[in-house]
This record gives sequence, C-alpha cells and structure tokens, in this order.
Amino acid sequence: MWKQFLSKLPRTKSTGAGRGDDGFDSGQCSANNAIQRATSVPSGGGGGGRSASAIKRMSSAVFPSSVVAGIEPLVAFKDVPSSERQSLFVSKLGLCCAVFDFTDPSKSSAEKDIKRQALLDLIDFVDTNTGRFSEAVIAACARTLAVNLFRVFPPSYRSGSGSSSAGGGEGDEDEPTFDPAWCHLQLVYELLLKFVGSNSLDAKLGKKYFDHSFIVRLLNLLDSEDPRERDALKTILHRIYGKFMVHRPFIRKAVSNIFYHFVFETQRHNGVAELLEVFGSVISGFALPLKEEHKIFLWKVLIPLHKPKSVGVYLQQLTYCVTQFLEKDPKLAGSIVLGILRYWPVTNSQKEVMFLSEIEEILEATSMVEFQKCMVPLFRRIAHCINSSHFQVAERALFMWNNDHIISLIAQNRQAIMPIIVPALQHNSQTHWNHAVLNLTANVMKVFSDVDDELCSECLTKYKEDEENQASLEEKRRSTWARLESAAALQPVTGHTAVLVG
Repeated sequence: MWKQFLSKLPRTKSTGAGRGDDGFDSGQCSANNAIQRATSVPSGGGGGGRSASAIKRMSSAVFPSSVVAGIEPLVAFKDVPSSERQSLFVSKLGLCCAVFDFTDPSKSSAEKDIKRQALLDLIDFVDTNTGRFSEAVIAACARTLAVNLFRVFPPSYRSGSGSSSAGGGEGDEDEPTFDPAWCHLQLVYELLLKFVGSNSLDAKLGKKYFDHSFIVRLLNLLDSEDPRERDALKTILHRIYGKFMVHRPFIRKAVSNIFYHFVFETQRHNGVAELLEVFGSVISGFALPLKEEHKIFLWKVLIPLHKPKSVGVYLQQLTYCVTQFLEKDPKLAGSIVLGILRYWPVTNSQKEVMFLSEIEEILEATSMVEFQKCMVPLFRRIAHCINSSHFQVAERALFMWNNDHIISLIAQNRQAIMPIIVPALQHNSQTHWNHAVLNLTANVMKVFSDVDDELCSECLTKYKEDEENQASLEEKRRSTWARLESAAALQPVTGHTAVLVG
C-alpha cells in the first residue's frame, strides 16, 4: 500500500548525487541503481503541485505519525520561509530517527530512500546555514545521531581472529568486515562532522549535548571492524577535541582508559591505530613545558603499548606519537629508549625487526647526553640482535651503521660501545650461516677499524682470550665429570647408595 502512496509523490533528479554516492557500495545500499530524492513540493500553486497536508498524509503511511508531527519533513528547505527552516530541520531529524535493518537490501527500500534523502537535505542545510543553531536544533541533532550511531556490535564482530588488532599476526591479514548499513551510517557521520565543525554551533551550548556520555559512546564505536567507520570516527574525534576545549582532559582520560584495557586486559581492539593517529596531532599541540599529565601518558600508555604482540598493526602511529614527545622535550630520549628495552621481544623476530627500526628513528633525534644514559644496555641488546640466527633481525641491527648520526654517536662513545659490539661481530664472522649478514658484519668491522683501529684490535684480542678461557673452562668441566663418572662406576651399588645416572 505504501508503494502506491510513494508513487504519487513528485520526484526530481538529485543535484547532490556526487555527495550521496561517494564511497558507497550500491549493491549493499539498495536494490535500486540510483537513489532519487524523496519529494520536493513544487513552488507556486500550479495544478501539478500537492498541498503540504496531502504530502503529510502520504508520509504518515510510511512513517509513524509521531515522526512526521509538526512541519512536514518531506518538504524541501527552499519551499519554506527562512524563519521556519530550523523547525523543518528538527522535523527532518525526527524522521531520521527511524532505524532500518540493512541485512536484507530489499526490505523497506522505499523508507530507506526517503531517510537517505532527508539526511542529504540535513547535510546541505548545515553546509549553507548562516544563523546560529537554536538549543532545540542541537538537542534534536544529538538525539538523532545517538539513535543512529550508538549500538552494540553483534558477536560475529568480536569473535575469531579477524580483529585487526587482535593478538596473533595471522589475523592481521584477514579481510575487513564491512557494515551493510554503511550507506546510511556514512551520511550520519558526515552530518555529525559538519554539524560539530559548523560555525553555527555555539560550543558553549553544544557541550551540554555533546557531553561526556556522548563522547564515551562515540569512542566505543572505534572498536568497529569496518575500517570506513573507524576512519570517519577518527576525523570526528579530532574535530570534537578541537571544538570543545572543556572536554579535552576528559577525552585524554577516556582514551587512556581504552589503552589500559587493551594493553593489560584484552589485547583486542580494532581502533588503536586510529586513536594513536588522533593523538599524534594532539601531542604536537601540547604547550611547553610539558605538563606532568602528558609525561604520565607517555610512560604509562605509549611505552606499554609496545607490549602486545599485535603492535605491528599500530607501530607506525605509535612511533610517530613517541617522536612527537621527543620533539617537544629532547631530554626524554634516554628514558624512552630504556622503556622500550623493558618490552623488548624475546621470541618474536618480527617484533624485533620493528623495534630496531623504531630505535633507529628515536636515535636520530637523540642528543649526546641522552644517548650516554642508555647506550650500554641498548648496545648489549643490539649485540644480541647481531648474533641472532634469524637473518632479518641480524641484518636490521647491522643496518644501523648506515645512519651517519648513529655512527657519530658511536664514534664519540667508542670506548664503551666497541667492547660490546666487536665480540658480537667476530662471533658472527665465524659462525653465522647467512652470506648477507656476513658481508654486513665485515662492513661494520671495517667501520670500527677506520674509527679506532687500535681499540678494535684490543677488543679482538680480548675476545680471543675470553674464547680461550671459555674453552679451557669447558674442558675442565668435561674432565671433572668424566672422573666423577669413572669413580662412580667403580663403587658397588648398595641399598642406600646414590647412583649417578648418565
């Protein structure tokens, strides 16, 4: 019956098709090949036009009467006086509170088209509006956004290894999950983005409705498995952070709590990379000197984020945040390196390669004083990496000597570093199986010889002496055990005599 009503509604070609179709999957959004605008009442009193009451009766056949109460929501903004447009805006928002099931594309397709057109009208109005939004408009918009966006993800979104930030590297390559409702969700997110960023929204009035509860529920949506939704939320979160200064401390605290939950409890969250990307620009805006709150965020959030085995999913964004702190306060470099060493992987070679890359990036921004605070434990770890049987780990560690700044730091502290690294290089040259690693080892040894040939020779001599002493100790140990076994073999076995089992 509602199809008969809809067929009577006047239709016009969409002038905003570019906006509406951008990024949509038409196969998921609707069975129709093109979404037409729902209705616009023709201006003038020609015989082809219909009265507002007639249109209201038609829309009531599709949507409940409570939805279309007040100004008829299907009327176009251009067909009402300027003084009534905000009331029409509220009426269209009420219509958009109707939520549909998108798992079946053929179900309620006409209603979905009408709602889609209403959303496009709302976005256009926010774009072109010049006056201040009233409190009723802000309240209605916040309600409509909450009804459409805030939801609990079904269990299929949370289970299995498909989570993009779930533990285990094997799940990272799974195909992302796309929400079938994205064709409408995208418009709702666009409305939220434009509404929050609009000059017509008074921040002092808006903070009452875009409050802490709204922000927390918005942050919870970042666990969505749909990368398109997470990308939209990332932009919106950044816009909210910039618009409502009073909410900034709360947003930082709420995001910290998400990270704590991820690192120390679940190690499962899909939006860690997006949250870190937002905070990269937030950190770059911190005032100097850094507040203690911001340093605590570095020590208790960013450094522990190196712990999860899924760190590779968000390491690029994490490294950017860490280097932003270094740009703000270079004196943090030494303690950052020591902090990363506490979470250094022992059995995960892929993580070791990633950590070595991050360490190199940090060292490029490290001063001599800060380097001296961490160089001994750092190069002990690098020596272990050089001797790794995994050729990629050894290769990545040796690549550090291609960095001129790092070579300069090493050369000025060669008395402490060469006795640690030269034995590892010599051990590699004698035992490593990979030819590329052997060639890099020879190159690094040549660099040390060029820097200080005398010290390099002393380190090699010391290494040979240590090897001889170790061999001598091993021989003594073997001979001692051989004598004990021989003596035990000559003793008769009695009831309570201890027996040496070989």
